[in-house]
Amino acid sequence: MDYFTKDHEWIRVEGDVGTVGITQHAAGQLGDVVFVELPAAGRMVKQKEQVAVVESVKAASDIYAPVSGEVVGRNEDLVNSPGGANESPEDKGWFYRLRITERKELDGLMDRAAYDAFVKASA
Repeated sequence: MDYFTKDHEWIRVEGDVGTVGITQHAAGQLGDVVFVELPAAGRMVKQKEQVAVVESVKAASDIYAPVSGEVVGRNEDLVNSPGGANESPEDKGWFYRLRITERKELDGLMDRAAYDAFVKASA
């Protein structure tokens, strides 16, 4: 299942692992992504902690952890071709994976319908 944050990150949960990236909306707001800085495997992160950085032709933005956990992987393709964050932000343009340590934190995130309504209300 996919969950979303008010900071425009998404997390796709499969078992105890979550794949994290930025939403289509965030990618559109950023413009062309030219650089990403991803976390190292093994890093322990807390919910809402700054974990990664994305830079575009317009701005640099921090990427926050939607839930607490241990980073277990990162998208090396994105390091080499940061434009993937624009081309497929909610699929192949994922940033990192983490083993979720606090599943209850998912309860505070939005589902797709709630996120879409949030974006529409913010426009």
